[in-house]
Amino acid sequence: MPEQTSQPKSLSSISVVGAGLAGSECALQLADLGYAVTLYEMRGVQSTEAHKTTDFAELVCSNSFGSQSSVSAPGQLKWEAQHLNSYILKTAKEFSVPAGQALGIDREVFAKKITELVAAHPKIKIERKVVNSLNEVPRPTVVATGPLTFEPLANSLKDHFGDDFLYFFDAIAPIIDADSINTEVAWKADRYNKGTADYYNCPLNKEQYFNFVKEIELARKIEPKHFETTNFFEGCMPIEVMVERGPQTLRFGPMKPVGLDDPRTGRYPFAVVQLRQDNAEATAYNIVGFQTRMAYGEQTRIFKMIPGLENAEFLKLGSIHRNLYINTPKMLNKDLSSKKDPWLFFAGQITGVEGYFESTCTGLLVAKFIHQKLSDKTFSPPPRLSAMGSLLNAITDEFKINTFQPTNINFALFPPLENPTKDKALKKAAQIKLAQDALVQWTL
Repeated sequence: MPEQTSQPKSLSSISVVGAGLAGSECALQLADLGYAVTLYEMRGVQSTEAHKTTDFAELVCSNSFGSQSSVSAPGQLKWEAQHLNSYILKTAKEFSVPAGQALGIDREVFAKKITELVAAHPKIKIERKVVNSLNEVPRPTVVATGPLTFEPLANSLKDHFGDDFLYFFDAIAPIIDADSINTEVAWKADRYNKGTADYYNCPLNKEQYFNFVKEIELARKIEPKHFETTNFFEGCMPIEVMVERGPQTLRFGPMKPVGLDDPRTGRYPFAVVQLRQDNAEATAYNIVGFQTRMAYGEQTRIFKMIPGLENAEFLKLGSIHRNLYINTPKMLNKDLSSKKDPWLFFAGQITGVEGYFESTCTGLLVAKFIHQKLSDKTFSPPPRLSAMGSLLNAITDEFKINTFQPTNINFALFPPLENPTKDKALKKAAQIKLAQDALVQWTL
């Protein structure tokens, strides 16, 4: 495709390819700015290996948007997105389910609501079709097809960039029928009683824990032929890969028992498996941190070894899928447009952000960047001090071209304080204050 260096001669519509979290947010933001938007979504014609419905913004791996705590980096990102009127965040809160300090979501009604919002917007036209090539969509275009980009379009992107995509693997955790949880064993509580006792906790003693780990080690795994050479994203690490790092790894990860005292003993057990509510009716719970690539039969057998899950009925079993992403610092400009075509933008996980809400925020930002460009305004990214600016900087920093990896929002991405304190709480409070002040100033 020839390089495009100037604004399209006639702007009849802005194309957004992919109606996931980033694409839906981007389309709604652009439409609110007065632009006509054509939103392309292939589901309904062609599904993916991970999606189950044709609804927009379907949550695949888990139902959590992460922490809402006002003293956390994810919480600050949500504060900024709320200040910027994020549709995804507002809807997520509308259909939230109890999850302690995390923003848990009833994934089915959430996706249906986003689909309704998009379909009802008078400035958005929905095209249920497969986009096989970049040549099929007029500029400006936002590609928000996510890590499961359909192979023909992925090949078109490879042709455009002239370089291979990077990739890693994500795993999905199982979901359990709530009625099959043995509540005589599993109890409800949040760690250190900080929340509202939203999680079921299944206790394991030392013998049960090591038997459990041994069975995971021996279990049959589902893995592609080239699996041994691939990377996993740390936030979606399969439990069997964690076990390979050492038999105690799970006890210091998703099965950490501290702060969860068993009411039957008054002390926390050797290890704990937590279950998080998955829908508003509380009829389904997912196993927190238990992403897996074990064979289905092995999952049902081994997970039923967990006390409280002896009779578990699985509504959905774990699985694994390949995630594509672009080497953003090498291939994209600071406004997330292609260095070969400034009217071809990218948003979502394909840019190298990891996490539902981080993906959403890139869609929100790209809408603002397109508006700036179409209005002949100077490019103005969110300030570096903000969570939005820190996340954008992390995926566009040219010093990371040879070491680029997907990232969640975290305080390590924020610029260091000029006069840092050794008190962690005070340090976080200072970073959040600077971030909020900078973001507010940017929006004035």
